[in-house]
Amino acid sequence: MADDPFFFCSKDSFLIKAPKKSPLALRMVVLVFAMVCGVYICSICLKQIGIRTNPGFLNVEVIERPCPGPNIEPWEIPYVHYPKPITYSRVECKCNPVRYFAILSMQRSGSGWFETLLNNHTNISSNGEIFSVKVRRSNVSTITETLDKIYNLDWLSSASKNECAAAVGLKWMLNQGVMQHHEEIVEYFKTRGVSAIFLFRRNLLRRMVSILANSYDREVKPLNGTHKSHVHSPRRDTS
Repeated sequence: MADDPFFFCSKDSFLIKAPKKSPLALRMVVLVFAMVCGVYICSICLKQIGIRTNPGFLNVEVIERPCPGPNIEPWEIPYVHYPKPITYSRVECKCNPVRYFAILSMQRSGSGWFETLLNNHTNISSNGEIFSVKVRRSNVSTITETLDKIYNLDWLSSASKNECAAAVGLKWMLNQGVMQHHEEIVEYFKTRGVSAIFLFRRNLLRRMVSILANSYDREVKPLNGTHKSHVHSPRRDTS
């Protein structure tokens, strides 16, 4: 009994002595418990950070009010447009409807005089003989690209009144790519709602005389004289 490590006997008392526990195992238990608690706390913090609203500036998007419908007949709707230029902003005129047109004619038919009358109006822009430059009519792609730029009000010229234009167009001679690509051009006009204005001189003899006079002016190049191809009297302007 005296050799048993768990008991201690004496004359006056009888004590039971507990065995000594290993301190390493206790420390490991405490460490594992601390790690579990730390992982749990970190997961809660990450969830709260993810839910928290970004304290930065709020992204405010301005929703544009749609333009009111124009007071027009139903058949006119395909010919009314609201272009959005890339090169500038129409600002207050963005709700002004715009109509597209093309003056199809031949040389020496009075198209320049007619276009001058149109451009005298404040809200009409006719941009002249744009396809007189061969590069712009070299193929269908360049033609449609040029037309898109004109009708999108991104074509800048001396005649352009782009911001508040009510009608925009150009003068196009039939021998400037119209006849070569007439099917594609007709389809483009239908798709974009372009009004075609055909302008021909009633008196074909007068037109031939005007062509000859223009050839004379081009060859002689009079500086101070009267140009033969120009109209100089109301009587000659009735053709």
